Amino acid sequence: MALLLAGLMPHPPVMVPEVGGEDAEKVAKSQTAALALGERVRAANPDTLVMITPHGPVFQDAVTLLMSERLEGDLAQFGAPEVAVVWENDLVLAREIAREAEAAHLPLVEMGAREARRYGVTAELDHGLVVPQYFLKKAGVKSRLVAISMGILPYETLYRFGLAIQRAIERLGTKTVVIASGDLSHRLKPGAPAGYNPQGRVFDERLVDLLAASDVRGLFELPASLIEAAGECGFRPLVILMGALDGFELQGEVLSYEGPFGVGYAVAAWRLGGRHPEREFLRELEEERQKKIAAARQREHPLVQLARRTLEEYVRNGRVIRPPAELTPEMRERAGVFVTIHKNGQLRGCIGTTGPTRENVAAEIIQNAISSGTADPRFPPVTADELDDLVYSVDVLSEPEPISGPSELDPQRYGVIVRKGHRSGLLLPHLEGIDTVEEQLAIAKRKAGIGLNEEGVQLYRFEVRRYE
Repeated sequence: MALLLAGLMPHPPVMVPEVGGEDAEKVAKSQTAALALGERVRAANPDTLVMITPHGPVFQDAVTLLMSERLEGDLAQFGAPEVAVVWENDLVLAREIAREAEAAHLPLVEMGAREARRYGVTAELDHGLVVPQYFLKKAGVKSRLVAISMGILPYETLYRFGLAIQRAIERLGTKTVVIASGDLSHRLKPGAPAGYNPQGRVFDERLVDLLAASDVRGLFELPASLIEAAGECGFRPLVILMGALDGFELQGEVLSYEGPFGVGYAVAAWRLGGRHPEREFLRELEEERQKKIAAARQREHPLVQLARRTLEEYVRNGRVIRPPAELTPEMRERAGVFVTIHKNGQLRGCIGTTGPTRENVAAEIIQNAISSGTADPRFPPVTADELDDLVYSVDVLSEPEPISGPSELDPQRYGVIVRKGHRSGLLLPHLEGIDTVEEQLAIAKRKAGIGLNEEGVQLYRFEVRRYE
């Protein structure tokens, strides 16, 4: 069997004594566990390490594969330039992974020096790789490396990419260990790097239990709101890792967990057994997703059905449909409308109008459904092969009313508009992961390009009727 072992390692620079100094002693459990995992990797004697980081050149719409012949990095930005690593890139395996990704229609950027210049990024190894590699090298690991940066993609897409890694390894027969780099919640206590959220501790406890049980299905059942509230950076690399292990019997072990600085650090290892059909979770994920979409289609409100039909016709045939001949009472109104599109549980597009710009809500939906699917600057335009995987919602807005301050807001009931001069930002109410007025205002201001502490900002609130 070519795939030998898998692991999860944290990457706080403070773990490295040359960076952390006395503070490094506060993460002694993580240091000891990282060395123990390194010793297991050395004993497995892999030809190649495949490592996945949540940092480096991370794109919204693609995974990144480093393609330089030599892979180098250091901790100079953390005051320790002497902590440096150099690896030979296993370009044969890297290219095979790229081929498997292309065959599966997965978005991938092959990042060499030329591509790094074009994108304005560095192709050097980031601290998310260098910190774990410090302990692997210290344990005596000698191998080639394939370095991957996650993308901000739907979890199922990332899982599929992990499966592409597995297929490439098996096709070449390269003895390989796969390691995901990532920290857990960054919000474990007051003063933590991403602020405090009590859900951070809940997330870490549940995730550690799932890792110990090798419960892949449980990972996908974690509520999106809980993941968002945790402020983590390791979940997506972990999903890719689990995709690489799809179909194998697994014996998981959490070697350590601690969070002395308000960030959760876990070290875990998985031994691989034989193949087992019941461990092939991709098929289950696909079947469950299709059932959910079919159920959503059956209960679609007419407004949502209009949004979906609009985008499907526009993407497939380039035609803008007319409003229905017989309008429902909701369609006859005049109001601002937002159309939101999700794919695999992740936002795929959201554009709307704060007030009426067309003759009725039906016309607003047609305009904004096309814009959400093709003109949201955060995402590439929706393609025809995505249409069957999309889920829609429509928000009809009340007329915005000015308010005197944040005390008149409630992120579960009211949406907010922030304005200063020509700059304006809007955030809908009742969004997953946004539980406080402070979070709501911060995101709306960021969307508007308004500084968090700028004065003279006008606030408006509105309510919505959400149709799904």
